[in-house]
Amino acid sequence: MRRTLLAFALVLGVLWPGSAQASAPADERVVLIGVPGLRWSDLSPKDTPNLWQLAGQSAAGSLSVRAVGRVTCPYDAWLTVSAGIRSAVGYACGLPPVPEPADGGGAVIPGYAYLTDVAGQRSAGTLGEAVHAAGDCTLAVGPGAALALADRTGKVDRYAPSPAQIRADALAACRVAAVDVDDLIRPYLGDGRLPAVEDALTPQQRADALRRADVKTGAVLSALPEDATVLLAGLSDHGAQPHLRVALMRAGAQLRDRFLGAASTHREDVTILPDITATMLSVTGIPVPPSVVGTPWAAGADRTGGTAAARAELHGADVAGQTIREIGGAFFTTVAVLQVVFYATAFLLLRRGRGLGRVRLAALVLASLPVSTYLVNLTDWHRAGTPVLSLAAGIAGCALLLAVAALAAPFLWARSRALTAHRRQGGGRRGGPRSRSRRAALRRGSPLGPLAVVAGVTAAVLAGDLLTGTTLQLNSVMGYSAVVGARYYGLGNIPFALFATSVLLLSATIAHRPAGRGRRVAAMAVFAVLGGTAMILGGWPGVGSDFGGVIAFVPGIAVAALLVGERRVSVVRLGALCAAGGVTVMAIAYLDHLRPPASQTHLGRFVGQIAGGEALDVIGRKFGAMVGTLLSPNLMPIVVAALAFLVYALLRPEKATAGVLPAAFAYSPALRAGLIGTLVSGVVGMLVNDSGAAVLSMALALAVPLVLSVGVAVLRDGGPPYASGQQPASSDLVSRSS
Repeated sequence: MRRTLLAFALVLGVLWPGSAQASAPADERVVLIGVPGLRWSDLSPKDTPNLWQLAGQSAAGSLSVRAVGRVTCPYDAWLTVSAGIRSAVGYACGLPPVPEPADGGGAVIPGYAYLTDVAGQRSAGTLGEAVHAAGDCTLAVGPGAALALADRTGKVDRYAPSPAQIRADALAACRVAAVDVDDLIRPYLGDGRLPAVEDALTPQQRADALRRADVKTGAVLSALPEDATVLLAGLSDHGAQPHLRVALMRAGAQLRDRFLGAASTHREDVTILPDITATMLSVTGIPVPPSVVGTPWAAGADRTGGTAAARAELHGADVAGQTIREIGGAFFTTVAVLQVVFYATAFLLLRRGRGLGRVRLAALVLASLPVSTYLVNLTDWHRAGTPVLSLAAGIAGCALLLAVAALAAPFLWARSRALTAHRRQGGGRRGGPRSRSRRAALRRGSPLGPLAVVAGVTAAVLAGDLLTGTTLQLNSVMGYSAVVGARYYGLGNIPFALFATSVLLLSATIAHRPAGRGRRVAAMAVFAVLGGTAMILGGWPGVGSDFGGVIAFVPGIAVAALLVGERRVSVVRLGALCAAGGVTVMAIAYLDHLRPPASQTHLGRFVGQIAGGEALDVIGRKFGAMVGTLLSPNLMPIVVAALAFLVYALLRPEKATAGVLPAAFAYSPALRAGLIGTLVSGVVGMLVNDSGAAVLSMALALAVPLVLSVGVAVLRDGGPPYASGQQPASSDLVSRSS
């Protein structure tokens, strides 16, 4: 069995190309210069000449400094470099402690045992311990550097409080060094903590601090051996808001005029803090411990236009991330309000049998909003003078266009078919009443048409994005951002909800015809093939890399397939299907874990965390985040309103909504199966993802308006011929809608 798995892993290694390291050769010396708080907007040839010159000699990228909290202080940043995994001792902390001198020119961090014995930071000291295990020594300049390079006893071999006090013999003796340039961040920490505001300093005060940091960085660079690989990192936040920071790597001419990325982010211009740990060890040829989740920095795409153009592009990425973060709360609040207002208005109008066309249009616009948040990224909205307004206008415009297209496309298609049928019957001369009725039905278009368009576009956009590097989900209001740092590639939790929902509903429209003709196996195959393909795409390491999505998608697909095939779904069978989803994703994760560490995704590294004992901490944080979403004022109103509408519309169809949902399900039993499968995936996805209620709320926000639009079309069109041969549950459904 193991031989089979290893062979399969070899095949997967070919199918999943890893990012080759393009940094300095092994067995070199490496120096990390940490400048906490440094942003790309800070660099200029006039105000920071030393940093500007280094940027021109280096590969350049954005550093996502996310540790555990929303913002990262210098202490947590240096501790993360030490551990090689996101670490934190608290969400409000400041500078690292000043080390105490030790024999031989070294130093010891006071109270270091607190990290492992009290704070639970079992990985603290990983970097220093790995260096010592390889027989090398560590040189630290400044408190932060000492925290990064200390071994598990809190000791560094050589220590200097400032660059001016570095001994020449220490530089020659130790191949691993770090320097803490805290001149920029120190003015922000007057009370020992990050300020609760973004701009705690005036522009002039920040400029003065930048000049001091630049001068000290220049002094460090002038003292380093020419053959040293230099890493410079912005390391931490400087206030209440997270930002992307500066990342530079100088290691010879091969890295000049290149962007700087890493396999951990699957981005050619974005890296994370744990990557620094892996990079320092890889440059020196020291084995990287399995617990380190980062990967070595690697040269990305070529830069054109020099340092100024690179600065503008990397600063633009921070602007885009900041805009997404700023608009996120208002956007989801708006979506929640629109959803609640829509259901209340639809309830009143449908109850009186009025405004069916307006209800249908509103439903399609609401259902088109999610995919519009990705389509807008095809434009350069973040380069506008007012990016927030540009983004909001772009999303609204895309949603309106898609809704209009969803209404028009089925009508145009049906009209084309009607004209073709008319010509075949001799231009109407040979057609009797039956043929005229048939042509009228064709001209109306299928009630499933608009649903198929919106669901199809949503599924196609997300599938295409997964296959092309997820450039649309990045910096999307319903995707993720490197500024927030929760995910950098693959299928996010909200995109998963939309992807699963759109695929299941699209499968329902395709399975509609065979199901209506009694071809149950063919209808089941539609859900199995389309759903299975989407599930593999979403869970495939390096493509979707979605752990919880696979667990949730499997039971949703299976339940929909069983229902359309008129098979029984019991609680025991549903539990077994959920377990099957867990087994499937763990199998994928294990095979990913068999690959080399530098090529693994977070799926494979999770298997390593299980073996190392860190998995429970990860699961605990994600469970806490999931529970927290259950009280979200932006998410739960959508869940409550949508579920209440569904339940009431099904229990009292004629009194509540003119029987709109029974009419939709009578027209297409496959649609009922698709909706139930969506609900199953949404509920399971809510329980197994840290986004929690966001998964279920977004699944409902897409599915319920689309299903409602089908029922409205059935009622408004006077009940066209039913493909399933069934009629609405109540005989007066059509009369009430007239």
